[in-house]
Amino acid sequence: MKSLLDLLVVFYKYSILSLKTTLEYKFDRTLITVAICFREMISVIVMFLILTRFLHIKGWEMNELFFLYSFLFLSYSLFVFLFSGIRDFDQMVYSGEFDRLLIRPLGLMFQIIASRVDYPATLGHGIVGVLLFMNTAFSVGIEWTWQNSLYYIAALIGGAIIQAAIFLLSACFSFWVIRTENLRNLIFFNSRRIAGYPISFYPGLIQKLLIFVVPFSFVNYFPAQYFLRKSEMGSFWEGCMYLSPLVGVVMFILVYWFWKTGAKRYSSSGNALF
Repeated sequence: MKSLLDLLVVFYKYSILSLKTTLEYKFDRTLITVAICFREMISVIVMFLILTRFLHIKGWEMNELFFLYSFLFLSYSLFVFLFSGIRDFDQMVYSGEFDRLLIRPLGLMFQIIASRVDYPATLGHGIVGVLLFMNTAFSVGIEWTWQNSLYYIAALIGGAIIQAAIFLLSACFSFWVIRTENLRNLIFFNSRRIAGYPISFYPGLIQKLLIFVVPFSFVNYFPAQYFLRKSEMGSFWEGCMYLSPLVGVVMFILVYWFWKTGAKRYSSSGNALF
């Protein structure tokens, strides 16, 4: 049984290997990072063009909406740095890489998490998130005390874990159907697009889906409300603003139990190259 320090050392070594692999093709990886950054900036520009026609939408001003949006980019950047293996799990199963993990003397989930770090996606989304944060966090009336700063960091970590749990949920089905890319896109990316705007913009059914089913509201809406304190928060339980880390941990534990159940029934994709 390895200690936490041992696991952190292993994770660090895996991260260095991933970085060396990334830097082996510097030009290609740089282009990927730039492409991701520009792709995500397009959605920001589209939102900006829409918002320039209005002074505010349902009481939300432009900088407040971009501050809300920054949570999505920064938490996703943290997610792909820590949990790229979960995001790409169906590819691991399809290629047979997961079969190799089964015979190694480390926990399966740890190996999956540690084995991949997507540096281009981390940088691409992170750059957009930092730009949005720096241009809005000091213009929407937030006093950045150490308590607020700690809350912000905890909210980003909670948001990253929530997104990891959502991806892990789609990964569970890889044990039976191998490829789950379309399911992943349906569950995650469509919900993420909707969550780019305050959930108060949507009818009650969509709000409930983003709170109880695919809880993206805890990734950006409720953390943003902690800082902005919009009057519409009266429609929701005030405690929701503090639950992002808890929702992430509980959701991940529940989905992980389902994932372990699937792993016990896994019988190989037949593509393993040992």
